[in-house]
Amino acid sequence: MLKSVPVGPLLWDYALPGGSHWSGILRRGVTLRLTAGGTDANVAALFYSREQPLERYNMADTLKAQHTAMLTTGCVGYSDMGRVLFGITADSCGWHDPLCGLSSPQLIAERYGATSFQQQRNARYVSGREALLVELGKHGLTERDLVANINFFSKVTADEHGRLALHTGHSTTGDHVDLRFEMDTIVLLHAGPHPLAAGGAYAPPGITLQAFRSLPATADDPCRTRCPENTRGYLNTDMQYSS
Repeated sequence: MLKSVPVGPLLWDYALPGGSHWSGILRRGVTLRLTAGGTDANVAALFYSREQPLERYNMADTLKAQHTAMLTTGCVGYSDMGRVLFGITADSCGWHDPLCGLSSPQLIAERYGATSFQQQRNARYVSGREALLVELGKHGLTERDLVANINFFSKVTADEHGRLALHTGHSTTGDHVDLRFEMDTIVLLHAGPHPLAAGGAYAPPGITLQAFRSLPATADDPCRTRCPENTRGYLNTDMQYSS
């Protein structure tokens, strides 16, 4: 595991209960720390350029450029313009799932039971798709802007037949991942069950969000030097913010 990059002063913190969703703007030069509030937490996340939301996180480019099917310290999240939205500068889990997408209302109802706002109000069971569509709307975005997401704190592997399996017990209370933002970014989060999670009680752990001032990236920063593609991605990003 790569050495973590330290952070600067704490700017704010916020507790996101399990099953809830949140969105906000994280500026270039800010690090967002996600901390798991329980075992097998899962945080579905999406990222869009604040300046031009048509530029957004691209799962295929992120994995292809870094020759990986998982994310951890030293990995970055690429936009579809070849720029770096964020770098993962610390990670106590060692593996985050970029492949499995969001839970749907139908899946949640089948595994945990049917609920509705009319009956259960804010205690209803919310799917990842519903949650992130709500947050997209707050920023003038719609269903057409919904793209492949990252599931932080979750580990998924494939067997020799291509069947995907979620590893239970992968994350525990207090595990955290730091995202250092290299662009002004709209961030959408949902603390809900992973799409491959087993049924039972709908009781996803909450998470804590903490924003820190990022320290300047050094020339040997692990995100920048992970691979030649990342070096070029940071150059593309720095060129946009050079004026």
